Amino acid sequence: MNVKLGLDTFGDVTVDPDGTKLSHAEVLRNVVDEIVLADQVGVDAFGVGEHHRDDFAVSAPDVVLAAAASRTERIILGTAVTVLSSDDPIRVYERFATLDAISNGRAEVTLGRGSFTESFPLFGLDLGDYEVLFEEKLDLFAALRREDAVSWKGTTRPALEPTHVYPKTERGTLSTWIGVGGSPESVVRAARHGIPMMLAIIGGDPARFAPFADLYRRALAEFDSPELPIGVHSPGFVAATDAEAREQLFPHFKANRDRIGRERGWGPATREQFEAEADHGALFVGSSETVAHKIATTVETLGLSRFDLKYSNGTMPHEQLMDSIGRYGTEVIPRVRELLN
Repeated sequence: MNVKLGLDTFGDVTVDPDGTKLSHAEVLRNVVDEIVLADQVGVDAFGVGEHHRDDFAVSAPDVVLAAAASRTERIILGTAVTVLSSDDPIRVYERFATLDAISNGRAEVTLGRGSFTESFPLFGLDLGDYEVLFEEKLDLFAALRREDAVSWKGTTRPALEPTHVYPKTERGTLSTWIGVGGSPESVVRAARHGIPMMLAIIGGDPARFAPFADLYRRALAEFDSPELPIGVHSPGFVAATDAEAREQLFPHFKANRDRIGRERGWGPATREQFEAEADHGALFVGSSETVAHKIATTVETLGLSRFDLKYSNGTMPHEQLMDSIGRYGTEVIPRVRELLN
């Protein structure tokens, strides 16, 4: 199977080995170094998330990726995700078409609504328009991907008369995914626009998403679209042994989940929940062999063309993240390919 294996980060604000929180500036520089290492060890793609809150350093992924483009040679540079609902589709297309040019065709963008809502009030948008903003902006972005003169009319921005957007990409379109959290409506929307689907699986057995993969393929057929890639984004961490990986990850996993939980009304994360996710759920944590087997199983079960490991985990130090990236590229990826062939 010709599956691409990538890494994702949200630019989580990390701590140094002594537990001191790093500045946003230090985290951003570290993220670029992490992308450079991923390129060197053979990772296929790298996605950078967009957030507008104090526990994540990346609010402008395209700028981070442009810095990485100048220091890398082969790795695909994308997002995880771009919050299209609170951005302008034309500006997004322009920025990533520019990134595609300076990286020699290595840019991609994953469009989504994001799992946080801080960008809406920040940019003067009404959360009551949550659905219509994404639907209309995605419709416009899909039209822009044809790189022809675009005419468009909606309710969220002035209408466009036949208009060209620049720069044009050398391949004639921008590589694009739609991030899907798991609702049937989102799956069908991705198929209707003819854009590959990236499933965010952050909890529970990945196999439970098989009906969504099947729905996407059926919907593509109904829309007379060709078969398109399906990808998965899931959290994880790789270390020398299963025990070491779990011990290193758990305190950062818990701190991150508990902070978000306080905002959303969840109870504190327990060690039992963590172990259950590691054993049977969407947490890809362990030795290279363990993580490779779990990825290969997920790829086969869902029929994936892409798997991205969200390797950043809350405050986990940069040094541990770099070690995980190195193992993922040099040990996990080759082993996954062996298991799938």
